[in-house]
Order: sequence, then structure tokens, then C-alpha cells
Amino acid sequence: MSELAHEMEQRLRQQLKPAFVQVLDESWQHEGHAGANGTGFGTHFRVRIAASALDGLGRVARHRLVYDALAEFINHRGVHALVIELA
Repeated sequence: MSELAHEMEQRLRQQLKPAFVQVLDESWQHEGHAGANGTGFGTHFRVRIAASALDGLGRVARHRLVYDALAEFINHRGVHALVIELA
């Protein structure tokens, strides 16, 4: 796990208290695409999460909670894309 993925996972644990969370750095799969930084790390992530905070919410609301929890990483740390999957 990359350091940035680890930090993102910790932030999700703090903010959403998930029963399960996994953050995967898939940046290497997006080399040459928009937002890629040429290193193969730190730009494109997959988040798998199960949290009671997301229960009963629509898809957009669930995604908004995850994006809000990770706003620092998106706005200031180079994260370009997230794929969010409910586990």
C-alpha cells in the first residue's frame, strides 16, 4: 500500500468509522491519461468501504460523504480520481 493510500484509509477510518475499508492506488493503470503524474502513484484510487454512516443514503450522498472525508487529498495532495465501491 502506498503511503498516500494508507493516509487516505486512516482518514476514512477517523471520519466514517467503517466496518471495512480498503484504499488501492491504481495510478499505474492510468499512465498517459488525464491527471496522471508520470510516477504511477498517487493520482487514481479505488475505495472499497462498508460503513453504517452510508446506510440508507442514495448513491450521490454516499459518494459525497467519501469525497468530503478525502477533500484534502483531492484538493491539495494530487488525487485526481476515485472509484468508490460499497463493500
